[in-house]
Amino acid sequence: MSTLDPFASKLAAAARPLFGNRTVRFVAYLGMCAAYLQGGLVKLTDFPGAIAEMTHFGLSPAPLFAVAVIALELVASLMILTGWLRWLGALGLAGFTLLATGLALRFWELPAGQERFFAANSFFEHLGLVGGFLLVAWLDLQEKRT
Repeated sequence: MSTLDPFASKLAAAARPLFGNRTVRFVAYLGMCAAYLQGGLVKLTDFPGAIAEMTHFGLSPAPLFAVAVIALELVASLMILTGWLRWLGALGLAGFTLLATGLALRFWELPAGQERFFAANSFFEHLGLVGGFLLVAWLDLQEKRT
């Protein structure tokens, strides 16, 4: 393992200028928030559709839940992108994603087949996104401490 250490150090030194770049970090945050920005804006411009979505998932009162989801998706995303209480925005989207995933992607209730397969894949992809948001929160809190 010690013979790889110089190689690993050189590789990290070569990658650090690119991946330590503020622009790359912003693009990463934007990628993580893209679905929430898109979802919030679509719900905002099609409020009856947002209410129908809340009703579909049994959330009542649907208009109140629609407003809360729109606000959370847009405000938490902007917090992450601007760096203002980034850790809190990331925790908000992590919690929201975990709850929404458990509500919308209950693959274990589906019969075996393609629909269950796709729902399971999406479920675990969303868990990965939750982990990414937790990492964003952790890194932001670490940076604030130093």
